[in-house]
Amino acid sequence: MAVDTDQPNLAQERGHGHDQSGFWKLLLGCIGVVYGDIGTSPLYALREAVVHSAEGGLLDSEVIGVVSLLFWALTLIVTVKYVLLILQADNNGEGGTLSLLALVQRALGRRTFLAFIGIVGASLFYGDAVITPAISVLSAIEGLKLVTPAFDGWILPITIAILCVLFAVQNRGTGRIAVFFGPITIVWFVVIGVLGLLHIGDRPDILQALNPVNAVVFLIHEGFLALIVLGSVFLAITGAEALYADMGHFGRKPIRVAWIVLVFPALALNYLGQGALILSDKATVDNPFFLLAPEWFRLPLVILATMATVIASQAVITGAFSLTQQAVQLGLVPRMEILHTSEEQFGQIYMPKVNLLLFIGVMVLVLVFQTSGKLASAYGIAVTGNMIGTSLLAFLLFWKYWKWSPILSALVVIPFITVESIFLGSNLLKVLDGGYAPLGMALVLTVIMWTWMRGTRIVYAKARRESIALNDLTHMLERSQPMRARGTAVFLTSDTQMAPSALMHNLKHNGVLHERNIILTIIVENSPRVALEDRVRIEPASELFTRVFLTFGYMEEPNVPKALSLAKKKGLKFEIMSTSFFLSRRVFRATANVGMPQWQDRLYISMAISAADTSNYYCLPTNRVVEMGQQFTI
Repeated sequence: MAVDTDQPNLAQERGHGHDQSGFWKLLLGCIGVVYGDIGTSPLYALREAVVHSAEGGLLDSEVIGVVSLLFWALTLIVTVKYVLLILQADNNGEGGTLSLLALVQRALGRRTFLAFIGIVGASLFYGDAVITPAISVLSAIEGLKLVTPAFDGWILPITIAILCVLFAVQNRGTGRIAVFFGPITIVWFVVIGVLGLLHIGDRPDILQALNPVNAVVFLIHEGFLALIVLGSVFLAITGAEALYADMGHFGRKPIRVAWIVLVFPALALNYLGQGALILSDKATVDNPFFLLAPEWFRLPLVILATMATVIASQAVITGAFSLTQQAVQLGLVPRMEILHTSEEQFGQIYMPKVNLLLFIGVMVLVLVFQTSGKLASAYGIAVTGNMIGTSLLAFLLFWKYWKWSPILSALVVIPFITVESIFLGSNLLKVLDGGYAPLGMALVLTVIMWTWMRGTRIVYAKARRESIALNDLTHMLERSQPMRARGTAVFLTSDTQMAPSALMHNLKHNGVLHERNIILTIIVENSPRVALEDRVRIEPASELFTRVFLTFGYMEEPNVPKALSLAKKKGLKFEIMSTSFFLSRRVFRATANVGMPQWQDRLYISMAISAADTSNYYCLPTNRVVEMGQQFTI
């Protein structure tokens, strides 16, 4: 997420220091955004779990056992792991896998295995981001079949139409409709909670599911079948990662209060009500959620469910935009075009390329699987993998960053990893039934990110070998006395000790040096945001050159002109209308037997070509930018 540089402490204000009225706004917002995904799980989670356990005939003890598994999965994974524990691990108010990775890197440094965990976690998130809109909207629209069978042939077209509209309006931003997210989702949770509560009386013995012994007995008694059922039970906790990922948007306290006071009770009541309904009438097993409602209320419930699933999809899409921007800042993927859709809030961004790729992925899944039941087989693998990655990073955080003993850290984390590994194993059984979709997507994205990181490292090392030290160049220029041009030249470089290639090409082709020359280096910190007083650092290198360092958090927009205007207060002579920004545009060529394999060379080159324009990414005025071409062999 990008942030206005005039508001460096926004996350801390949201997460820790808001007033009472601000708290209620954050609480309303987080109910709509954070809990949209997990809040729509009752549409399909219990249905899929009970259908698997009913293959040999459905017993009352099996229904109670499945509901018990659902209840205690929500309790252990969501409540204990995320709400009570992981939410404590904030990075200056921000959360999410990449924030957790940044915290661990502070303690251990930039290690390859840490980067790999971050890459895999981010890749798996994208798999979830593609599946969530498809399965959520499909499961909601499928409720129309209960209203009248005439809608049966229209399920797929209506779903596709809704998803097309959803992705088409992304460029308008979520600001105008976000104010409705919270109220609609509150109505959703109240309705599903009340519907569940009204049916618990059908079979009060469903309350036995609150006893964890029934969950354990079910697992022991059912054996291998229980492992299959667990894959569907896990559908109830998909979306749990959003609690942590969106902490910087809403703060720790609103997320916790929303879960404990509203979301968890509503989900628990609904699952208990669905279980009681199935116990009283086994024929309702095909769609227990919508059958909770009286016939006159089913159409309004379908409409409400559709709105709730669109909100859940919107939250995941927005999360994909934010995660991609963080990945760009951390050097995991090439620069991409980022458009801000709100003048008031920089956090509202739109990434055209990401939106298009997500849309294509969602459409492919809907057309291939066609029903939420079939698509459920593809769901879960990505989320379990992401959760295990979070648990591994959490262990390193507790041990190395929080300075817990390794034994205590292991005692806290191992139970979660054990449960999540079991869930992963159960989901892996569904690979051939659809699980190949998120796994294949995650594998492709992991290769892409790893190639970009590796290729960038090789290019950086080669560029350094072929460059001349800035100090040596200074001595040469002092002797040769080149012609001086008016104004200021800014040369962007990632290596502060070497002369930028754009500077060398300008001297070679134009034979001039400007009156003032700034060697500009942009640094992305492991923290989400950087305070204004730490934004700019100036180091005079010589009479000819001045080194300037601009530091941004990985969730901030790297607005170079705005940051340089701050440097004027520290004595830097800078006027935008008399400044030229010199950039080096590299044209890459692949070579065999050097660096990466040729297929990776070609992949890296294609990504480099598709990268967003540097001047746009750093918000440089296009009429003040000069690009110098350079052919580069990797």
